Amino acid sequence: MRRTFDEDAELYDRARPRYVGELFDGLAELAGIGAGARVLEIGCGTGQATVSLAERGFRVVAVELGASMASVARRNLARFPLVSVVNSTFEEWELPSEPFDAVVSATAFAWVDPAVRVAKAADALRAGGALATVATHHVAGGTVDFFHEAQDCYERFDPETPPGLRLTPAADIPTDSAEVDESGRFSPAAFRRYELDVEYSTDSYLDVLRTYSGHRALESGARTSLLNCIAALIDGRYGGTITKRYMFELRVAHRIT
Repeated sequence: MRRTFDEDAELYDRARPRYVGELFDGLAELAGIGAGARVLEIGCGTGQATVSLAERGFRVVAVELGASMASVARRNLARFPLVSVVNSTFEEWELPSEPFDAVVSATAFAWVDPAVRVAKAADALRAGGALATVATHHVAGGTVDFFHEAQDCYERFDPETPPGLRLTPAADIPTDSAEVDESGRFSPAAFRRYELDVEYSTDSYLDVLRTYSGHRALESGARTSLLNCIAALIDGRYGGTITKRYMFELRVAHRIT
């Protein structure tokens, strides 16, 4: 499933929401890093987070498994001489001898083999170095009634959709540090959260849906019917515009062993 993102890298680059700038300021503060810090990024995609890291003066090695995604990332990062993009899976990539001050993964860590990701991230870090992950949550807010009504489209055309599903308020989503805590290699994690409302036209909302792995995995006829149903709802009941709320959760833990 993680390779579906590489099928249309240009769409992904255009449609996905950008992270809020405050997130990277919080990352630098919690990780204890500044300009010149050596950063490894896991799963850079087309470079949305990488640009923000580079703008803060970090020296970044970004590892991306998708060849098309890596190509777009190189284009987006061409103005940053301290950034390099490597086309490889993190699992297969050989760690360099020089350790990193921070390992960062924005909306990608969950796609790395759980048997590898925490241990290899720790191996990549210097003593005291930081593992910083960003999770993107789709939370209640924005055009609330639309998301309730859109559930009917999903129940009709996506057989995996649970009946009556509703978005969860950001405040009700629990933090989760069990994986890094249980590894024995990191200090207790610190968390910060950042919410963002994005306004979408009908077409731009369908574009972002087309970048999600679950939608891409649907049979083509079901996917077309689902998107047509959602488009008719936005155009017919919401005047062609809706607002979606995202919550970006930053988790930072420091290597102790």
